[in-house]
Amino acid sequence: MAEDKRSLLQRFILWREKNIKEKRFILILSFLVGIFTAFAALILKVIIHWIQNFLTDNFNATEANYLYLVYPVVGIFLTGLFVRYVVKDDISHGVTRILYAISRRQGRIKRHNTWSSIIASSITIGFGGSVGAEAPIVLTGSAIGSNLGNIFKMEHRTLMLLVGCGAAGAVAGIFKAPIAGLVFTLEVLMIDLTMSSLLPLLISAVTAATVSYIVTGTDAMFKFHLDQAFELERIPYVIMLGIFCGLVSLYFTRAMNSVEGVFGRLRTPYKKLIMGGAMLSILIFLFPPLYGEGYDTIELLLNGMSNAEWDTVMNNSFFYGHGNLLLIYLILIILFKVFASSATNGGGGCGGIFAPSLYLGCIAGFVFSHFSNEIEMTAYLPEKNFALMGMAGVMSGVMHAPLTGVFLIAELTGGYDLFLPLMIVSVSSYLTIIMFEPHSIYSMRLAKKGELLTHHKDRAILTLMKMENVVEKDFVTVRPEMDLGELVKAISASHRNIFPVTDKEGVLIGVVLLDDIRNIMFRQELYHRFTVGKFMTSAPARLYNTDSMEQVMRTFDDTKAWNLPVVDAENKYLGFVSKSKIFNSYREVLVHFSED
Repeated sequence: MAEDKRSLLQRFILWREKNIKEKRFILILSFLVGIFTAFAALILKVIIHWIQNFLTDNFNATEANYLYLVYPVVGIFLTGLFVRYVVKDDISHGVTRILYAISRRQGRIKRHNTWSSIIASSITIGFGGSVGAEAPIVLTGSAIGSNLGNIFKMEHRTLMLLVGCGAAGAVAGIFKAPIAGLVFTLEVLMIDLTMSSLLPLLISAVTAATVSYIVTGTDAMFKFHLDQAFELERIPYVIMLGIFCGLVSLYFTRAMNSVEGVFGRLRTPYKKLIMGGAMLSILIFLFPPLYGEGYDTIELLLNGMSNAEWDTVMNNSFFYGHGNLLLIYLILIILFKVFASSATNGGGGCGGIFAPSLYLGCIAGFVFSHFSNEIEMTAYLPEKNFALMGMAGVMSGVMHAPLTGVFLIAELTGGYDLFLPLMIVSVSSYLTIIMFEPHSIYSMRLAKKGELLTHHKDRAILTLMKMENVVEKDFVTVRPEMDLGELVKAISASHRNIFPVTDKEGVLIGVVLLDDIRNIMFRQELYHRFTVGKFMTSAPARLYNTDSMEQVMRTFDDTKAWNLPVVDAENKYLGFVSKSKIFNSYREVLVHFSED
């Protein structure tokens, strides 16, 4: 039966190659990717809400609920078991994994990612994990695109495009935001913008959003009604909000990296579970709005009109009834949200930072405007408007994606009347954070390893090139104790003019240049008088097999050399890299990379 299916697929592939041009078939695949990712997003949302409602429906709003101490630990524990014993692979940091798949120039994402992130993140978030479902669904969508392309034997360049289609469809489907899905793929995943890539991305995003509209209705994800129009005299305060959001983004990014570093040093999953579970459950017990994605809090701040409504954010906690502590309560949530999110993922859960950044931004915007109105030192700043702008600001700062922040918030809420202030806040936040952090929270892990693909064409090409592909190993090695006669024999057996000198363990000691011995190499009376050690010189520099191509080119520029030896961490000789080889490889990759 399997052979019949396989032969049927092969027959279809052959038929497709004859009857459907590749560009048209890519459009068909992008349409299918949009449908599949939309349904994946809907399934994830339904499961999360069902679990949350089942667990918390009977909670008393007027007092603390001790089950908050239990649910998050159970969720992380169940997710950890699922990942460790069913998936048996790391599925955290979804967007980072997509960036890695793209930067490796493969576009291949493992098949289990089409479903494993849905199950893991729904358990984590449903039981209270303080993370978002968006990054897992983006990974799921990208995996759907990658594996769909792989089934039909598409080439690597097309696989990368389908990975982007899956990401665009996932964002568009889960947020009902097709423009944001397209912009996110171009801005965050850094898919190269050409006419051949734009149309498939647009088809996936529009298809996914349309499916979401059909299934869940045409209402925006968050209800928002503009009660007070934007006035130009508020522009200085909008810029100040952007700077504030940039600083909040910087705090979130650096604190998350620090906490993740602490969890990374814990050796066993049970230590991570104990530390993460304890941290998360205590924080949720004290601050119930940290439970899950936090979208209820966003809805409240975007639609609340009075202190009485805003004070309900303190329901289910020890702070219930203390409306005078609202600002302090929200500031503490801003400070502790990053610890709750890091503890969720570090302890073994699965989730992303889309929702946390939206959540933090909404609270940051509300706190900024509410505090300003309380002290009455400025013109009145509408809290709901500034909460909306804060969402765009923190998302732009954390992701280093101002366009994504603007379009996503506008589409999420229907707040197109605030388009200008959304742009001002997003740009101000982005300009603030790039003064301190050159890479987004997603890309900094790959940037540290030199594996990040960027819109900088030259750097992108160098990232796609790998050291192992440019190392030449046809150089004849010699030993320092060999005499001139033996060296001449080695020269006669080689077509190179450089000879690496190694010891008995293969450690590189130096090099012999043909030009240095050309004047005596035919004087036989000297063959036994001089040894290789006499002619040996040090190499201008050594390249390591772990160096990125950008580091390699920097070393060539510094030394002005044409050939440099490559060694491993123990200085054992591996081969040579020449500029001519790099230039040839560079040209091949550039031609392939730039094809439409």
